[in-house]
Amino acid sequence: MTILRNVLEEGHRDDLRALLFEALRHLMESEVSELCGAQKGQHSEERSNSRNGYRERPFETRLGSMLLPIPKMRKSSYMPSFLTPRRRWEQAFVNVVCEAYVKGVSTRKVEALVESMGAKGMSKSEVSRMAQELDEMVRDFREQPLVGSFPYLWLDALYIKVREGSRVVSKAVLVAYGVDDTGVRRVLGVEVAAGEMEDSWRDFLSGLVNRGLSGVLLVISDAHAGLSRAIRSVFNGASWQRCWVHFMRNVLSRVRKDAQGFVAATLRHVAAQPNQEKAR
Repeated sequence: MTILRNVLEEGHRDDLRALLFEALRHLMESEVSELCGAQKGQHSEERSNSRNGYRERPFETRLGSMLLPIPKMRKSSYMPSFLTPRRRWEQAFVNVVCEAYVKGVSTRKVEALVESMGAKGMSKSEVSRMAQELDEMVRDFREQPLVGSFPYLWLDALYIKVREGSRVVSKAVLVAYGVDDTGVRRVLGVEVAAGEMEDSWRDFLSGLVNRGLSGVLLVISDAHAGLSRAIRSVFNGASWQRCWVHFMRNVLSRVRKDAQGFVAATLRHVAAQPNQEKAR
C-alpha cells in the first residue's frame, strides 16, 4: 500500500484531492443530518433544526488547498468535527483510497477513517453508504478517460507481498507513466496482477487503450520477455527502448563487486557519446 500510495500521490494528486473533497462533503452532510434529526429535504417529526445554506472556508491539506462548503444551520452553528481538533487523518484517507483501488473498501475501514477524522456517532447505514460512494468514486478514478496524445510511455512493475487466505504471496503492481504532447508526465494506470506474464501486461495495456490512450511513439521498459511481446501486440508500430536503469542493473549483477564502479563508469561514458560510431 505504501508503494501504491506513493505512485498515486505523485501522478494523481488532483484526483485524490477531488476524492477527499467528496468524502469530507459527505461527512459534513452526515453530521448536519444528525444534528437536525433528519436528512436534507426530509419531513420528519424528529427534526429539531434545519439547514440555511453554506459558507465556504479555505482548507489546507497535504494534497493541496480546497474550498469546503460548510453547511449553515438556522438555530445554531456547525463546525465540522475534523477541523477541531486538527488530526493527521489525510494519511488514513489516502490509505483507504489505495485499498479501495485494489480490492474495494470495507465499512470497517471507512468507520476507522471517519473516527480518525474526529467524527463520532455516525450510523452504520451512513458508514455503509459512504463506503459505497467511495468505491464508486475510486472506480470512476480508475476508469477515467485518457484525453490527448501520449507519445512517450514508461512501463514497469513493482513487487509486493500480499496475504491471500492463509498464505503470503508475491504480486506485481503494473504501472504506466506517460508524457503527453505538452511535456507533462502523469500516471496513466496502476493494476495489481499475479505476475508479469504476457497476458497480464496485454490486458493492462489494452485497458489503457480502451480508456483512450493514443499517439504512443516510444515505449520504454525493461527487457522482460512477456512485457516485450505485449508491447508489440498492443502498440504495433511504436518504437521500443530498453530502460537504462534496468540495463545497468542487469549488467552490474554479472560483474564482480570490486569491478562494478569501473564498469558503470565505462557504460555511462559509452552512453554519453553523440553517435553510434563513437559509442562503438
